[in-house]
Formats: sequence, C-alpha cells, structure tokens
Amino acid sequence: MKINEVEQAIGITKKNIRFYEQEGLLNPSRNLSNGYRDYSEEDLETLRQIKLLRKLDIPLEEIRRLQSGNLTLEDCLRRHLIILDRKQKNLDANISFCHRLLSENAGLNTLKLQDLLTEIEDLEKGGTKFMDIRKGDKKQKKKGALIGAGAAILVMAMLLGIFLWAVIIDPAGAPPLPILAILFAFPVLVIIGTLAALKERFKEIEGGELDEASKY
Repeated sequence: MKINEVEQAIGITKKNIRFYEQEGLLNPSRNLSNGYRDYSEEDLETLRQIKLLRKLDIPLEEIRRLQSGNLTLEDCLRRHLIILDRKQKNLDANISFCHRLLSENAGLNTLKLQDLLTEIEDLEKGGTKFMDIRKGDKKQKKKGALIGAGAAILVMAMLLGIFLWAVIIDPAGAPPLPILAILFAFPVLVIIGTLAALKERFKEIEGGELDEASKY
C-alpha cells in the first residue's frame, strides 16, 4: 500500500507517517521495482497503535519502549494517569482562578495585578502550572534563527569586502595566492555553513509531528 492510501485508511497525515519512520517507530519495506515504500497490514496496525497512543498524549519515547517490550501497556497507562491527574489539577486551578476574576466584576484597569501575579507565583512554587509565557511560537523561533544567521553572514560579507578592497587598493602588497585563497575561502565557507545550519534549523522548527492530535 502506498503512503497516500495509508493516509486515507488510517487518517494520519503523510508528514506524521514519515516522522514516525524517522523516529524508528515504523519500518515499512521498499518495493524493489520502484523503490517506493510499501506499507503492509502490519504497518497499518502499528500506525493505528501509534495514533491511539498519541491521541491519549502518550510520549513518543514511551511508545518506543512499548514497541521494544521494555514497558508494558499497564505500566505505561498507570504512569500516564499520574501525569494526566497532575495536568487536571493544574487546569482546575486555572479555571478556578478565572472564575474568581469573573466573580469580582473587575475591569482590566482595576485589577490588582501585582497581588494576582504574586498569588500565581506562590501557586507555581507549590507545583501548580500556569501558562509559560517564555515559550515562543514557530514564527518567533524562525525570526531568532534568521537574526543570528544574518548577523554572522553580514560579518563574513564585510570581511570579504575588506579583503577585496585591500587587494584592489594595493595589489603589490597582497599576500601570496595560496594565502589569499585561504583568506577568501574562510568567510565563504562560514557563510555556506551558516546557511546550511539555518536550513536545518528551519527544518527542525517545521519538523516533527503536527502539534495537535485533532490534526491527524
């Protein structure tokens, strides 16, 4: 079965199917005549298992251990229930806090902000989890990667310009050709390496599973 057919049959995106292959959770055979992946009924059953476990928010590493036999489903689910219970308590605390703000009928400009933030910080010290505002989205991560790569490329481009300007202004004082080649090659290689690293960083940001199980 081809990947398009698997996508239709299981309801998992091609992106996620390939991601699970990269993670070693799925190992389809190859059609010898054309080199395409050939998914068997066993592969489909594996994908159904993965889909179910991911919809329950079981981590990939846990699934990997289940597949290898290093973890039983019972132990996995018992541990996961503890995590879900902790998340539920955090969610309940968030809901309770929002209800309390509603009951006070306060406006945004009349909230006792510092008192509320201090209360949240005290709850967090006790183990309650609120939203982590330090987490950036993909756009912010890409922006940061672009700024860092752009700065490095700009410095190397300026260095190249200085070398070129020096050779044009004073050809007689230029170093021997091998040394000159090394001087020019260094910033060029750094620029190429930076662009390659930027490409991989973008792939890393865009890669992986789709974030929500509902997007399967």
